[in-house]
Amino acid sequence: MSVADWIVMLSTLFGIVAYGVWKTRKSTDIHGYLRGGNTMGWAVIGLSVMATQASAITFISAPGQAYENGMAFVQNYFGLPLALIIVSAVFIPIYYRLNVFTAYEYLEKRFDLNTRLLAAFLFLVQRGLAAGITIYAPAIILSAALGWNLTFTILFVGFLVIIYTVSGGTKAVSLTQKWQMGVIMAGMFIAFFTILSKFPEGVGMTEGLEIAGAMNRLNIVDFSFDLDVRYTFWSGITGGLFLALSYFGTDQSQVQRYLGGKSVKESRLGLMFNALLKIPMQFFILLCGIMVFVFFQFQQHQVLFDQASVNLIQNSEYAEEFQKVEDKHQANYVEKQNAIQGYLSAKEGDKEYAKSELLKYDDKEKEIRNEAKDVVRKAFPGNDAKDSDYVFLSFILNYLPKGLVGLLLAVIISAAMSSTSGELNALGTTTMIDFYKRLLKKNGSERYYVNASKIITAIWGFIAIGFALVANLLENLIEAVNILGSLFYGTILGIFIVAFFLKRVGAFAVFYAAIVAELLVIGVFFFYSDVIAYLWLNVIGCFLVILLSTLINNLRSFIRS
Repeated sequence: MSVADWIVMLSTLFGIVAYGVWKTRKSTDIHGYLRGGNTMGWAVIGLSVMATQASAITFISAPGQAYENGMAFVQNYFGLPLALIIVSAVFIPIYYRLNVFTAYEYLEKRFDLNTRLLAAFLFLVQRGLAAGITIYAPAIILSAALGWNLTFTILFVGFLVIIYTVSGGTKAVSLTQKWQMGVIMAGMFIAFFTILSKFPEGVGMTEGLEIAGAMNRLNIVDFSFDLDVRYTFWSGITGGLFLALSYFGTDQSQVQRYLGGKSVKESRLGLMFNALLKIPMQFFILLCGIMVFVFFQFQQHQVLFDQASVNLIQNSEYAEEFQKVEDKHQANYVEKQNAIQGYLSAKEGDKEYAKSELLKYDDKEKEIRNEAKDVVRKAFPGNDAKDSDYVFLSFILNYLPKGLVGLLLAVIISAAMSSTSGELNALGTTTMIDFYKRLLKKNGSERYYVNASKIITAIWGFIAIGFALVANLLENLIEAVNILGSLFYGTILGIFIVAFFLKRVGAFAVFYAAIVAELLVIGVFFFYSDVIAYLWLNVIGCFLVILLSTLINNLRSFIRS
């Protein structure tokens, strides 16, 4: 990176951290520290909710998803607007009426302490692991692409987050996320128009979309009923609905964002902001990936984008075998150029034949890339890096002008910081309110609880960093986070659905139903993941809790009668 890039990146990152620390330096009571003193308006809530969800994984991995598989991933969010309407109508009024710090406090009022602690525990396990992933995911890619030491990169991101999250609590998280989202979206728009400017003469956005469509990258909606197809309209509108309903309604990292609002109205408006903008934002990020895909159809590049793996293989005994694959890739690139030009110049009647020729070379490129990945795995069995996660970063580092590289890296690191800070804040709050204050220290002073919350939040920060240092992801990064959430969210949501709507079901029934449901969901994932796409786990977990709790409750009533 150039000096200009370092200046842009570091000044952006440290400026945001300093702002968060300065604006929230006077948090002295537990209400102000954990709920921001209920001073946040709808715009801050909306941006904070969006920033917590949009991690660095979104901006690194989603464009790579689009590059390889097209726009289908956007279907993952189809159920989100409806979920936010339900949360606004049902969840928010209850949380405000009971004046809770965490979502799980409500469960003790509705059921008992055991149910509250079970839901809180499931959240801590899921979100504690996710916090490590949101640090690890960008760190491993940035370190590989930039040649930074991985441990240093993880510690750099982790400690920056800990500083302002511990210092100012919920308000610091929300205020910094507002500016982080500003940096993120400005950076992505600049990147998008920079990509278009680098298309060859005579090729604009219209031609780019035509090429992408011909190569099956604009496959936005799939109405297939096949359960093992990962992203379809039906999995998005149902599984995505349950995932979003649980995430926004019961996950403390999101609940805490809108519990700091001035009123129910402000919190609802913040969520409606996301209901309107989340799908367009995700669509735009994937579209950036599509444009990067089009750019690389005209720009000669290596067979793999993961430069670190390429460097390793070129200095190994498999270098010659890998070079043969590279030669095949370059030869196919030349032939594909002719096919692209033939497609663009083909008359209407010849378009189908030209498209079939284009797809032939695209399929061949996929085969060659898979062959190259096989050579890397053969040479380094522990190397499970997903090459598509390096596509967007490769474009940033190699084709953006000086200054913009630093800005886009600031975008990635800001996204990592924003999501991780929200997670650490929620982990600290849940541990403090649902476990420490409830079970161990019921009558502490305000200052004592604030200091204890800071210590607990810092401990979770170090746990997340520790997990990031030993993490090893096998899936595409953005999918890994959603898979992890899907393992737990359905069960937690099921508990809340029973609490809200099945008034006759008691604590005993829902507690044991949730335990059985969670074990079954984990079993389905490990033994049937090749048959059932992970989004359906949210539906399965939720309905298992509802069904089993109803059966257990009715059985107990029958036995007693």
